[in-house]
Amino acid sequence: MDEMNKLDDTYYIEKILNGDIEYFSRLVERYSHRIYILIFKIVCRKEDAEEITQDVFLKTFQTLHRFKGDCRFSTWLYKIAYTTAISFTRKKKNEFLYIEESAINNVADSVIDEVFNEADNSELLEKLERAMELLPFDERGLISLFYMENHSIEEIAQITSLTESNIKVKLHRIRKKLYTIIEDMP
Repeated sequence: MDEMNKLDDTYYIEKILNGDIEYFSRLVERYSHRIYILIFKIVCRKEDAEEITQDVFLKTFQTLHRFKGDCRFSTWLYKIAYTTAISFTRKKKNEFLYIEESAINNVADSVIDEVFNEADNSELLEKLERAMELLPFDERGLISLFYMENHSIEEIAQITSLTESNIKVKLHRIRKKLYTIIEDMP
């Protein structure tokens, strides 16, 4: 996000906290689609994603006074969205594809880099979308934050409360998982 949006966010937040709550709709307009997409990538159901997105903005409005400005507003908002979506999914009983550790560990990093650098390959992108649906919720969230929302490792650490090194390791392993899943697809 550019510096102008950050200033706009700060301006809107000040206005909202001073009682001009109609400015909250501008923040909703700016972020609702991106927040919805992240949540949908985690929960995989349109209806749940819509409901959770509404919950996220309600929580954001109710706790806006706690935003201290020590990170970008968007990072703070994504943290609320991520934790709300993950919390929702933990209440659900879902089964995920189990992949043997040895299968993941046997995938060479060079092969992963080669495959994932073919991002303009529409067939690969379609397979990636289907493969992501087989991942656990938290892994889908990390992949979405990094590759689809283009958040930095540092921002993801703030959003997820994981360490930067933990995120790097998880992303590396998730890429290997995705490759393993894709290789088994027709």
